[in-house]
Amino acid sequence: MRFNRFGHRKMYRVATSVAALGFLSACSVPGMVIGAGATAGIAAAEERGVETALDDLQIDVEIKRQFLELDENLLAAISTEVHDGRVLLTGVVDEPEMRMTAARLSWGVDGVAEVINEIKVAGDASIAQASKDIFISTELRARLMGDGDVSAINYSIETVRGTVYLLGIARTQGELQRVINHARNVSGVRNIVPYVRVKPAEQDQPV
Repeated sequence: MRFNRFGHRKMYRVATSVAALGFLSACSVPGMVIGAGATAGIAAAEERGVETALDDLQIDVEIKRQFLELDENLLAAISTEVHDGRVLLTGVVDEPEMRMTAARLSWGVDGVAEVINEIKVAGDASIAQASKDIFISTELRARLMGDGDVSAINYSIETVRGTVYLLGIARTQGELQRVINHARNVSGVRNIVPYVRVKPAEQDQPV
């Protein structure tokens, strides 16, 4: 039987995903990859197609692997769903820093286009500070969306006790600087920590 380059690549991706799933399944957090396996099983019936579904599966597995490597409790508390490179994080964690860490690790995985962080924090000690943090994130998000030179969808904003964590992918260093400048001008911001990848400049190809 003959396989073209596409076939070999797809088979390799399937094999590596299954191997990674097997590794995670052997760990002590039961059932955490069942959803990922089901995603691969129904991929052919979805509009995104098998190739995109396999990409999403690999992203999901890598996020789970990084959660496990850092803290098994983080992995147990957070659920991940990946579709077309968009990552949805849900669950409940004990500390707001855990919420930010989950988003940071997710953005660091190749192929991620957007991170939607719906993780909740159980028992915030200060409702007043939590309200201030929400205001800061909301205000900064509005400023980014109103700036035509910033692709706001490429950024996640996490504010913890007045510290703004910027996560995502910047098209240029200049765009990232604009985002940082917007954050500096939001009332209540104490510190800015950028965890942002800058896309490499496109090189002109010879004709």
